[in-house]
Amino acid sequence: MNPLENELDYPWGDALPESGRAREVAAGVRWIRMPLPFALDHINLWLLRDRIDGREGWTVVDCGIDRAEVRDCWETVFEQALDGLPVLRVMVTHMHPDHVGLAHWLCERWQAPLWMSMTDYAVARLWSGSSVADSSVEGSGPSGVGAARHFARHGLADPQALDTIRARHDYYVRLVPGMPSRFHRLMHGQEVPIGGHGWRVIVGYGHAPEHVSLWCPDLGALISGDMVLPRISTNVSVFDLEPESDPLRLYLDSLAAYEALPADTLVLPSHGRPFRGLHRRIVQQREHHAERLAEVLAACGEPRTAHDLLPVLFHRKLDLHQLSFAMGESIAHLHALYFQGSLRRTLGEDGVYRFQKI
Repeated sequence: MNPLENELDYPWGDALPESGRAREVAAGVRWIRMPLPFALDHINLWLLRDRIDGREGWTVVDCGIDRAEVRDCWETVFEQALDGLPVLRVMVTHMHPDHVGLAHWLCERWQAPLWMSMTDYAVARLWSGSSVADSSVEGSGPSGVGAARHFARHGLADPQALDTIRARHDYYVRLVPGMPSRFHRLMHGQEVPIGGHGWRVIVGYGHAPEHVSLWCPDLGALISGDMVLPRISTNVSVFDLEPESDPLRLYLDSLAAYEALPADTLVLPSHGRPFRGLHRRIVQQREHHAERLAEVLAACGEPRTAHDLLPVLFHRKLDLHQLSFAMGESIAHLHALYFQGSLRRTLGEDGVYRFQKI
């Protein structure tokens, strides 16, 4: 148990929705969970009671990855949790596989439109395209030849790890094998009517290119996606697609939009349990990253690579899936300090970037 969790309020305690069933968390808002085959073993999805063009039904928020067992879970949800009504619309918070993986299937099965931000739709469609399966393509996901070169430039030298990352060039395609050919664009500040309530779009950056959260003042509920999570820190990484980015600054700046919401907001996160304590959780996240940045700066008295700093940032053994995101986060913390002028960066004759305190 993360002790910081004790500072938050969980209205339903440890209770979770049963497989294939839904738990109502606000009027017309139902919570379902789908399995993930990772250390993070679940994703929360949301069903919003809706009415569009005179048709009664549901808006689904987020989809799960494309695997047979997840499709089976959805079939049970269709039978047991929708009150015999159809899915009218599919909304996706962002382009990561656990959120968008089954969008193509849900949209086709129900002849329902997809709603997402423009950037995340474009990246998801690019990465799910057939060219991504070509192991020679760079900039096409968190794994593959481009990712291996990117992490090698930042100090990852283990041949076995690099070979495995190269071999996972089809990682995204396997979990997101396709995308709908059309979509409706969600933009920051837009108000989407869902079931008689207005849901306001809040766009955040750093975790994904153009992440969408949904805030409903009438219900006092925030579908936060991955931007605000109760138990774990949101992953903020520098990947091969945008190797000179500064996502940690973007993420921390984005949190200001959530600070403006009421203190008693019910947060519906993508992982973990629904909670109240949004303002406290934002403070925790700011404090967490301030501590990590201070530790990274202190460790860079001598030239350090991102790989050198993994033990500073992560005090546990990392599997390969976690290693890729840990490397991305390590680079993100170094970039935040580098772009603010606290670190200098050099490219060695070995082709590896090293950072040192100025």
